[in-house]
Amino acid sequence: MNYITEKEFSLIKDYIKKNYGISLGADKKSLVYSRLKNILDKNGLSNFTEYYEYLVNDKTGMASMTFIDKMTTNHTFFMREIDHFEFLKETVLPKIEKTEPNKDVRIWCAGCSSGEEAYTLEIILDEYFKNKGSWDTELLATDISTAVLSKAIKGRYTKEQIKPLNENWKEHYFKSVNNRQVEVIDRIKKNITFRKFNLMEKHFPFKKKFQVIFCRNVMIYFDDATRAELVKKFYDASEKGAYLFIGHSETLNNIDTDYEYIMPAVYRKS
Repeated sequence: MNYITEKEFSLIKDYIKKNYGISLGADKKSLVYSRLKNILDKNGLSNFTEYYEYLVNDKTGMASMTFIDKMTTNHTFFMREIDHFEFLKETVLPKIEKTEPNKDVRIWCAGCSSGEEAYTLEIILDEYFKNKGSWDTELLATDISTAVLSKAIKGRYTKEQIKPLNENWKEHYFKSVNNRQVEVIDRIKKNITFRKFNLMEKHFPFKKKFQVIFCRNVMIYFDDATRAELVKKFYDASEKGAYLFIGHSETLNNIDTDYEYIMPAVYRKS
């Protein structure tokens, strides 16, 4: 089997849009084939029609889990789009410190991938609040991919991957595993709740509203209608004055929203 028909591509395209909100253009046909072909070979399936039937009829959840692990792009790194982290430290956290009576910081890292962004956020929180009393700085980090979540939970990276971090962070927040790898210290790990979560859920099940949401370089895979729905859910899940950080290649310009523009890729709930 060395091809995928237009009909089969359409089935896969509709499935990923309906279940995960991801929109695939016509130019993604070869990508779908290359990423999924090994699953067909492994399961003895002759074509993508058989694979689609296998996918939609599987009751264990394993087929859909493998599918989304294969189909999602998980590219991230420490200190990506550093101006956002500077704004968080210099503007957002001082505001929370002054206005939050319960000393409770509620930040959601949505689309956390392999964990670099979540650990960066938690280290910033730890550093900022370390001499300011007993603040609860637990962080929620979610992703749709089980594969990258397992990497995030482990918190193990190469020394090359943590190169963008300052020496103080490297010394105090990572422990050596071997000559090539380091691991995030347990104290930081314990403050992050990693959870599998689909942003296409109709209702977000969170009891408390967030003060900050990071969802960067995720919405580029959605169409305008899906982005609008997600932004509304983010808005409803945030308290007044909360901040939404998105990727620099993303914008809310074409979306009807009450979010107020603050700076490139940063918005505030009015």
